[in-house]
Amino acid sequence: MRILFVYPQYPDTFWSFRHALKLVSKKANFPPLGLLTIAAMLPGEWEKRLVDMNVSALSDEDIKWADYVFVSAMVVQSDSAREVFALCNRLNTKVVAGGPLFTTGYEAYDGVDHFVLGEAEATLPHFLADLAKGCPQQIYSSDERPDITNTPVPLWSLINMKHYSAMSIQYSRGCPFDCDFCDIVVLNGHKPRTKDRQQVVDELEALYRHGWRGSVFMVDDNFIGNKKKLKIETLPTIIQWSREKKYPFTFFTEASINLADDEQLMDLMVEAGFNRVFIGIETPNVDSLVECNKQQNINRDLAASVKKIQNHGFEVQGGFILGFDSDPISIFRSQIDFIQKTGIVTAMVGLLNAPRGTKLYQRLKQENRLLKDMSGDNTDFSINFIPKMNYETLINGYKIVLNTIYSPRHYYERVITFLKEYRPRKTVSLPHLQFVHVTQFIKSLWFLGIIDKGRWYFWRLLISTLLKYPRHFALSVGLSVSGFHFRKVAEDYNKTLLTTRHQSV
Repeated sequence: MRILFVYPQYPDTFWSFRHALKLVSKKANFPPLGLLTIAAMLPGEWEKRLVDMNVSALSDEDIKWADYVFVSAMVVQSDSAREVFALCNRLNTKVVAGGPLFTTGYEAYDGVDHFVLGEAEATLPHFLADLAKGCPQQIYSSDERPDITNTPVPLWSLINMKHYSAMSIQYSRGCPFDCDFCDIVVLNGHKPRTKDRQQVVDELEALYRHGWRGSVFMVDDNFIGNKKKLKIETLPTIIQWSREKKYPFTFFTEASINLADDEQLMDLMVEAGFNRVFIGIETPNVDSLVECNKQQNINRDLAASVKKIQNHGFEVQGGFILGFDSDPISIFRSQIDFIQKTGIVTAMVGLLNAPRGTKLYQRLKQENRLLKDMSGDNTDFSINFIPKMNYETLINGYKIVLNTIYSPRHYYERVITFLKEYRPRKTVSLPHLQFVHVTQFIKSLWFLGIIDKGRWYFWRLLISTLLKYPRHFALSVGLSVSGFHFRKVAEDYNKTLLTTRHQSV
């Protein structure tokens, strides 16, 4: 059997980092971890190839080679996935689709021969068994939350790691919280399921053997869902392995704000090499937090919690949402002030949307307020329901927030605010300086220091960093590169919004 794995293309979004990737000579941010894991689950004797459309184009020859094309995607990749299906149908190659996009909405997609939905450990074996008998069904689904201690190491040999800015590992699935707008519990459940310590070591070893040195993203939606196991087993194992290998990786992940309540956990994570964490802060408005059942963010000083995590050696990246029913008109100014005050440099502010299957989706459906399926792009001015706030007021306020926090002055000010609070430990030995790092730095200086309209603020940041925080110089440059991307994305969205309004007029 010949299997072609295809990962559809991402549009230019907040998380695509397309403009930043150009400056660091990379083609994509992360590899398609789901497809690489599925590849390892298939029979070893089958021939396998992978095309990540964010790295290289998909050709007719690629499709013709395959007996089956396996496609996995998230909501934001929907349009590209449809194009892949159309190409496969034209060339009469059978398609198998799975992953988050199809698990919650496969009915909307034509041209797919077999849907393998839910978690692959529960459904893929049934598909493979039927395929071997020559009688595969169209739909395989299951609500089972499988044990992931038998999940294999991803088949890294299918990709060229040099095309990516970071690698990925999954340690756990599931989240103990129940935010009403989040589909994590729909896809993976409430109870965090984790891999064992030997699996973690095996996955780290696999990346190391394939030559990776640099950032590794622990893709768990809430890495600290099972704090006890992390502190007793997982993090000590990573620490020991990292020491033996002389710290070849740095790690970043996603977690809930209650990370700030556990100093031992933060210390262990930093000792293991974690230096960034994305946290869903959502809003400083308490009524809106109550509305969306964001219990872990209520009854606490959010700004103080962010500062505490920064003080322990983490760059805090934050997710923020506008469009809750409880949002007052002052929410736009409040979001800007909170983001600037806390020094959350990477601040993703998006409009509220209701993913299929969530409690928010069900409530809005009952209230007859749903308009369409969500786009999956967190920052593209789209909203898939009728908001309580006047729509034009919401859109205009959102535009002000984006244009303010991504402007050169405000963005570089946040970097300086962050550096004042950042207290990293000196435990990690980073890889030796390579020629590629020098070329990336020169390219960044040219674009950000000469061409970009925010060059004055860029040079002021670099000089300030050299004088006050010389150890964080590389970090300042990296954050500046990210800021360049965020500005470009905001500018593009503004142009799209103006064009759309002009056409409607």
